[in-house]
Amino acid sequence: MRIVMDPFNEKVGYKVPSPEADIVTTSHDHYDHNYIETVRGRFTRINTSGVHNSHGVSIQGVPVYHDEAGGTKRGNNIIFTFRVDGLIVCHCGDLGHALSAAQVEAVGPVDVLLVPVGGFYTIDYQTAAKTVEALKPAVTIPMHFKTAAIDMPIAEVDPFLAAMGGGTRLGRQEVELNKQNIGEYSGVLVLNYE
Repeated sequence: MRIVMDPFNEKVGYKVPSPEADIVTTSHDHYDHNYIETVRGRFTRINTSGVHNSHGVSIQGVPVYHDEAGGTKRGNNIIFTFRVDGLIVCHCGDLGHALSAAQVEAVGPVDVLLVPVGGFYTIDYQTAAKTVEALKPAVTIPMHFKTAAIDMPIAEVDPFLAAMGGGTRLGRQEVELNKQNIGEYSGVLVLNYE
């Protein structure tokens, strides 16, 4: 099962992949999260909140906002959770505010959390650390932070790592997680980019 979350275009600064997918989720309609044209294959696109079932995968979308002002600055966003192969993977998209207790409950349990940490367009590292504390994932993968490849006014990953008491830089773009090995990777994992 191939799931692509929030595909981006060349304006971001990274090499744009052209993956094949069965399912594509887009958390909101901004160019750095909805470039479905790069995805190959006959896929199902999911871009609404609620419960979805596709290709045997249960996907839940929880409505949140892209900013701390109820969406008045940057609009809405959807947090997607995926139940696949015995794991619950949560992708926060461009979450722009601290989660309420009701939103934490709606998201539910999480094994792997992908959370923005760079601030400016999304939550900053402090709110990201609180999000991790609230959702209690086994593995956290930070995203949406400054690297040499991008020219956005966002912070690097280091402040988030400091707030979390450290993390592991894997030195590669991928990590394979499953129910059997997730304990070996517990904590914060920083992936490389291309």
